[in-house]
Amino acid sequence: MNDEWGTMNRNHLTPTSLRQRRAAALALWRLRAPILAFEWDAGWGLDRTVVDELFRSAVSAPDEQSDGRYRRTAAELSRAPLFDSEVDDPNVRELVQLETLVRLLAFGEALAEPAEDQGEEQGEDQVEFIVEGPRDLAHYVDQCVEASFYDHPSQDAHRQYLAALPEPVRSHGLGYFASRNLAVEHACVETLPTLSTADGLLDTPAGRDLIARCEDFGTELAATLKWLGTTGH
Repeated sequence: MNDEWGTMNRNHLTPTSLRQRRAAALALWRLRAPILAFEWDAGWGLDRTVVDELFRSAVSAPDEQSDGRYRRTAAELSRAPLFDSEVDDPNVRELVQLETLVRLLAFGEALAEPAEDQGEEQGEDQVEFIVEGPRDLAHYVDQCVEASFYDHPSQDAHRQYLAALPEPVRSHGLGYFASRNLAVEHACVETLPTLSTADGLLDTPAGRDLIARCEDFGTELAATLKWLGTTGH
């Protein structure tokens, strides 16, 4: 990046670093529905309002105030009992949720001012880790659907979607959810350079359209997680 992604002064965000930040925020939003659509294990000790606030802060206008709010909320989340223990043998839904929580905390770490000996690479690594989240989890869910003893209720629609994919998405040979995530990610990459640098993603029609695409993906992923939990694979 041309500027430190985690710098405290958002007035000095370069176009490249701002796009990286927003790409990470949109990647998180694609995992929002799968974590908020279900009740959590009471032992996790998570506050639903805290988790939802992190998603909304991530897509807000980038400035010192909103970033400080995100870091404080992430610190509150990290004090939940969940992070002082291990979840034994998580099911598919829980694994997706746990991986999402880790990435919500990673976003806060990327916003923090880096130590002098860490430089830009730490922030870049955190962004890539976040962006890879929906890629890896979508592929994992595809594998679980494929390994299921039951036919997915939307399998015909999924096959039609894959058959109709344009290049370059089709050339990757991915499953349904991994392909859908890639298509949404490509749409985000193409649109982000055109957005106003001063507004949050929910403040402009183009930004709201990207949020809606990510929400649609997450909602469908959550429905399949519910189906996997009902069928027991």
